[in-house]
Amino acid sequence: MTDNDDQNRLASLRVGIVRDRIVDVAVESLAELPPVDLLVLAVPARAILHMLDRLPATHPDGCRVFDLGSTKGAITTAMDGLPPQFAAIGGHPMCGKPTLRVTTDLAADVLAIIAAVGAHPVWMDAADHDAAIAAVSHLPAVLSAALMRSAADEELWPVSASGFRDTARLAGTDPRMMLDILLTNRDAILAALACFESELAAARFALESADEEVLIEWLAAAQVTYAAYRRFKSAQYLLPPARSPNPPDGGIA
Repeated sequence: MTDNDDQNRLASLRVGIVRDRIVDVAVESLAELPPVDLLVLAVPARAILHMLDRLPATHPDGCRVFDLGSTKGAITTAMDGLPPQFAAIGGHPMCGKPTLRVTTDLAADVLAIIAAVGAHPVWMDAADHDAAIAAVSHLPAVLSAALMRSAADEELWPVSASGFRDTARLAGTDPRMMLDILLTNRDAILAALACFESELAAARFALESADEEVLIEWLAAAQVTYAAYRRFKSAQYLLPPARSPNPPDGGIA
């Protein structure tokens, strides 16, 4: 593994993952990393792009590459530009997307990693991934930050409860990580913000005009959709792990 933080490198070598032969060496930079068979890039999105750019020079013999970045468009494009001795697949702890040179062996190895942590693989096109994640992950982080900024007055905090705490939780995300996400998924996040702003405008207009009928319809529609979402997520948890090592050419599996 590589990490520019001394404490992280020491910790990775000290804890139980070493006994399981997950981490054999811990170095500061990609250039110091010895030849590897499978390289997992688990750093912020722009750092992944930097590593992919340097990879042909630091590891000219090639390897298989798997990333865990939160955005996929720019990363999978960079992966497609790697020399032929590299096989790469873009991933996300939520979902991933095969590049042009995904091999069956690489897909099988990635699925083994996913199964080992009890997750379910979902194959998606990079653009579809970025649009979906902008709506359900990146937008909530932006809204959480906005909420925390609007309630920065400490005199408000004594009367806050679980609703505020849960809604503001994502404001605690590392700003540097969020900056990478915002800048590498800018268009999709702007589209998600526009959709959200439209909903806020509808609620504001109904509230300003004291239109009870519109307000109750607006709130009730959200309640119905939330109930459907909860049913979907409950059913999703019952799905068995996917076993196929062959990613589809497009869409979601």
